[in-house]
Amino acid sequence: MGKGLPAGHRLPQRTCVACGDTRGKRELVRLVRTAEGMVEVDPTGKRAGRGAYLCPRPECWRKGLKGKGLDHRLRTSLNPEQRQRLEQFAATLSQGR
Repeated sequence: MGKGLPAGHRLPQRTCVACGDTRGKRELVRLVRTAEGMVEVDPTGKRAGRGAYLCPRPECWRKGLKGKGLDHRLRTSLNPEQRQRLEQFAATLSQGR
């Protein structure tokens, strides 16, 4: 059972934009498009805005940032600066493993 969930409740599930795996919400990294149109990593998973999820695996981040999957899910177009910041974040994930 998940922490703080009453008996019989299931943990929230989300799908990785890149590989399509379905996992627990907390096992994935949430990206959010804010009201200002910025795309950022949401470590809390609670920020307001349109969200999309990626596995914490480098290959999922490469695939997610390479194509238009994230753009489509977040209903925006990532600019080069946003894409670069997300690539830098992805590099920290691979170092931590």
